[in-house]
Amino acid sequence: MTRPLGAVLAGGRSSRFGTDKAQAVLEGRTLVDHAVATLRRHCDEVVVIGKQAAGLPDLPRPGLGPLGGIAAALDHAATHDFRCVLTIGCDMPRLPDELIEALLHRGPAYCEDAPVLGHWSSALGAHLLAHIETASNRSVRGWAESVGALPIRAATSLANVNTRDDLAALEGDMLTA
Repeated sequence: MTRPLGAVLAGGRSSRFGTDKAQAVLEGRTLVDHAVATLRRHCDEVVVIGKQAAGLPDLPRPGLGPLGGIAAALDHAATHDFRCVLTIGCDMPRLPDELIEALLHRGPAYCEDAPVLGHWSSALGAHLLAHIETASNRSVRGWAESVGALPIRAATSLANVNTRDDLAALEGDMLTA
């Protein structure tokens, strides 16, 4: 099995966090660095999608949320000979390898608890761009359902950093572990 392209989605507005949460620090590393490290265990190459200087821009334009990031990842995968993409949000610093392996065993598939975490065929790029332009439901879950992606439930609660309190709770968990 060819390992997928990994794509960290880091282009959100971070409105609940107050500043760019991709650059927030947890255990001495940024959240985006945690996500990249997670993907490197499962992917041949990892790209960052979003507003970082080194990242790829959303497609077909900024401001579309996670679907624009996934579209950019699918486009990059298709033009660089990757058959599939594993996407993750920059705000998910700790994911169980078992969940990622479950996603990779079938594509398309997405985490039912956090749909931005998904395994997608790069051939879905054109479908996603058409969906972005025509669908009234621009959620990742809505698109995933439209392509018949398998929803996979996480066995445990997933850490997702949306606020500074979420980040502080993760830091506190590390101190008590």
